[in-house]
Amino acid sequence: MADSEPAMTRFPVPDLEDVPEDIREHIEEETEQAGFMPNVMQAFAYRPHQYRAFFDYHDAIVEHSPLSRGEIEMIIVAVSGANNCLYCVVAHGALLRVYGEDPHLAEQLATDYRTADISEAHAAMLDVAVTLTESPNAVDESDLERLREHGFSDEEIWDIGSLTALFNLSNRMATFADMRPNEEFYELGRDQA
Repeated sequence: MADSEPAMTRFPVPDLEDVPEDIREHIEEETEQAGFMPNVMQAFAYRPHQYRAFFDYHDAIVEHSPLSRGEIEMIIVAVSGANNCLYCVVAHGALLRVYGEDPHLAEQLATDYRTADISEAHAAMLDVAVTLTESPNAVDESDLERLREHGFSDEEIWDIGSLTALFNLSNRMATFADMRPNEEFYELGRDQA
């Protein structure tokens, strides 16, 4: 965690040694992988049962989706941009730079995915995700059919909806708790060629 800001400002941030062992182990594994402790983990550890449920669902999608990791991060960044979620735009923008191998795409998607340099299939994918975010009742069978026409399987379409729903929850909790992005996220993946 960066020294300059706490993981969140509106609720107590638990000390790692005070969280249940399984959560501490999960955080330590993620910290080892990332090279720093993502603030979202320390923030969600405030409510251990919710931490487990949130990260179990997150991992179930991310680790088992037929969508590429770049596509997953594209959805998260576009949805988080639509929700004006600083934490998720910064954190997942960094992951998109890494997995998408493009140092410019995250800012394009967060600002206005419609003007980003992406394929028609990815534009359709993000149309559905952002519409589901902003006007959920407007999504209908024609949106799913458009995704199928662009080659998305039903499992991929389901995961587009699942990611969108999960990150609408995540965005709202990050904003509500005032979760602060780690300083490390701002620079991660910027040196991509």
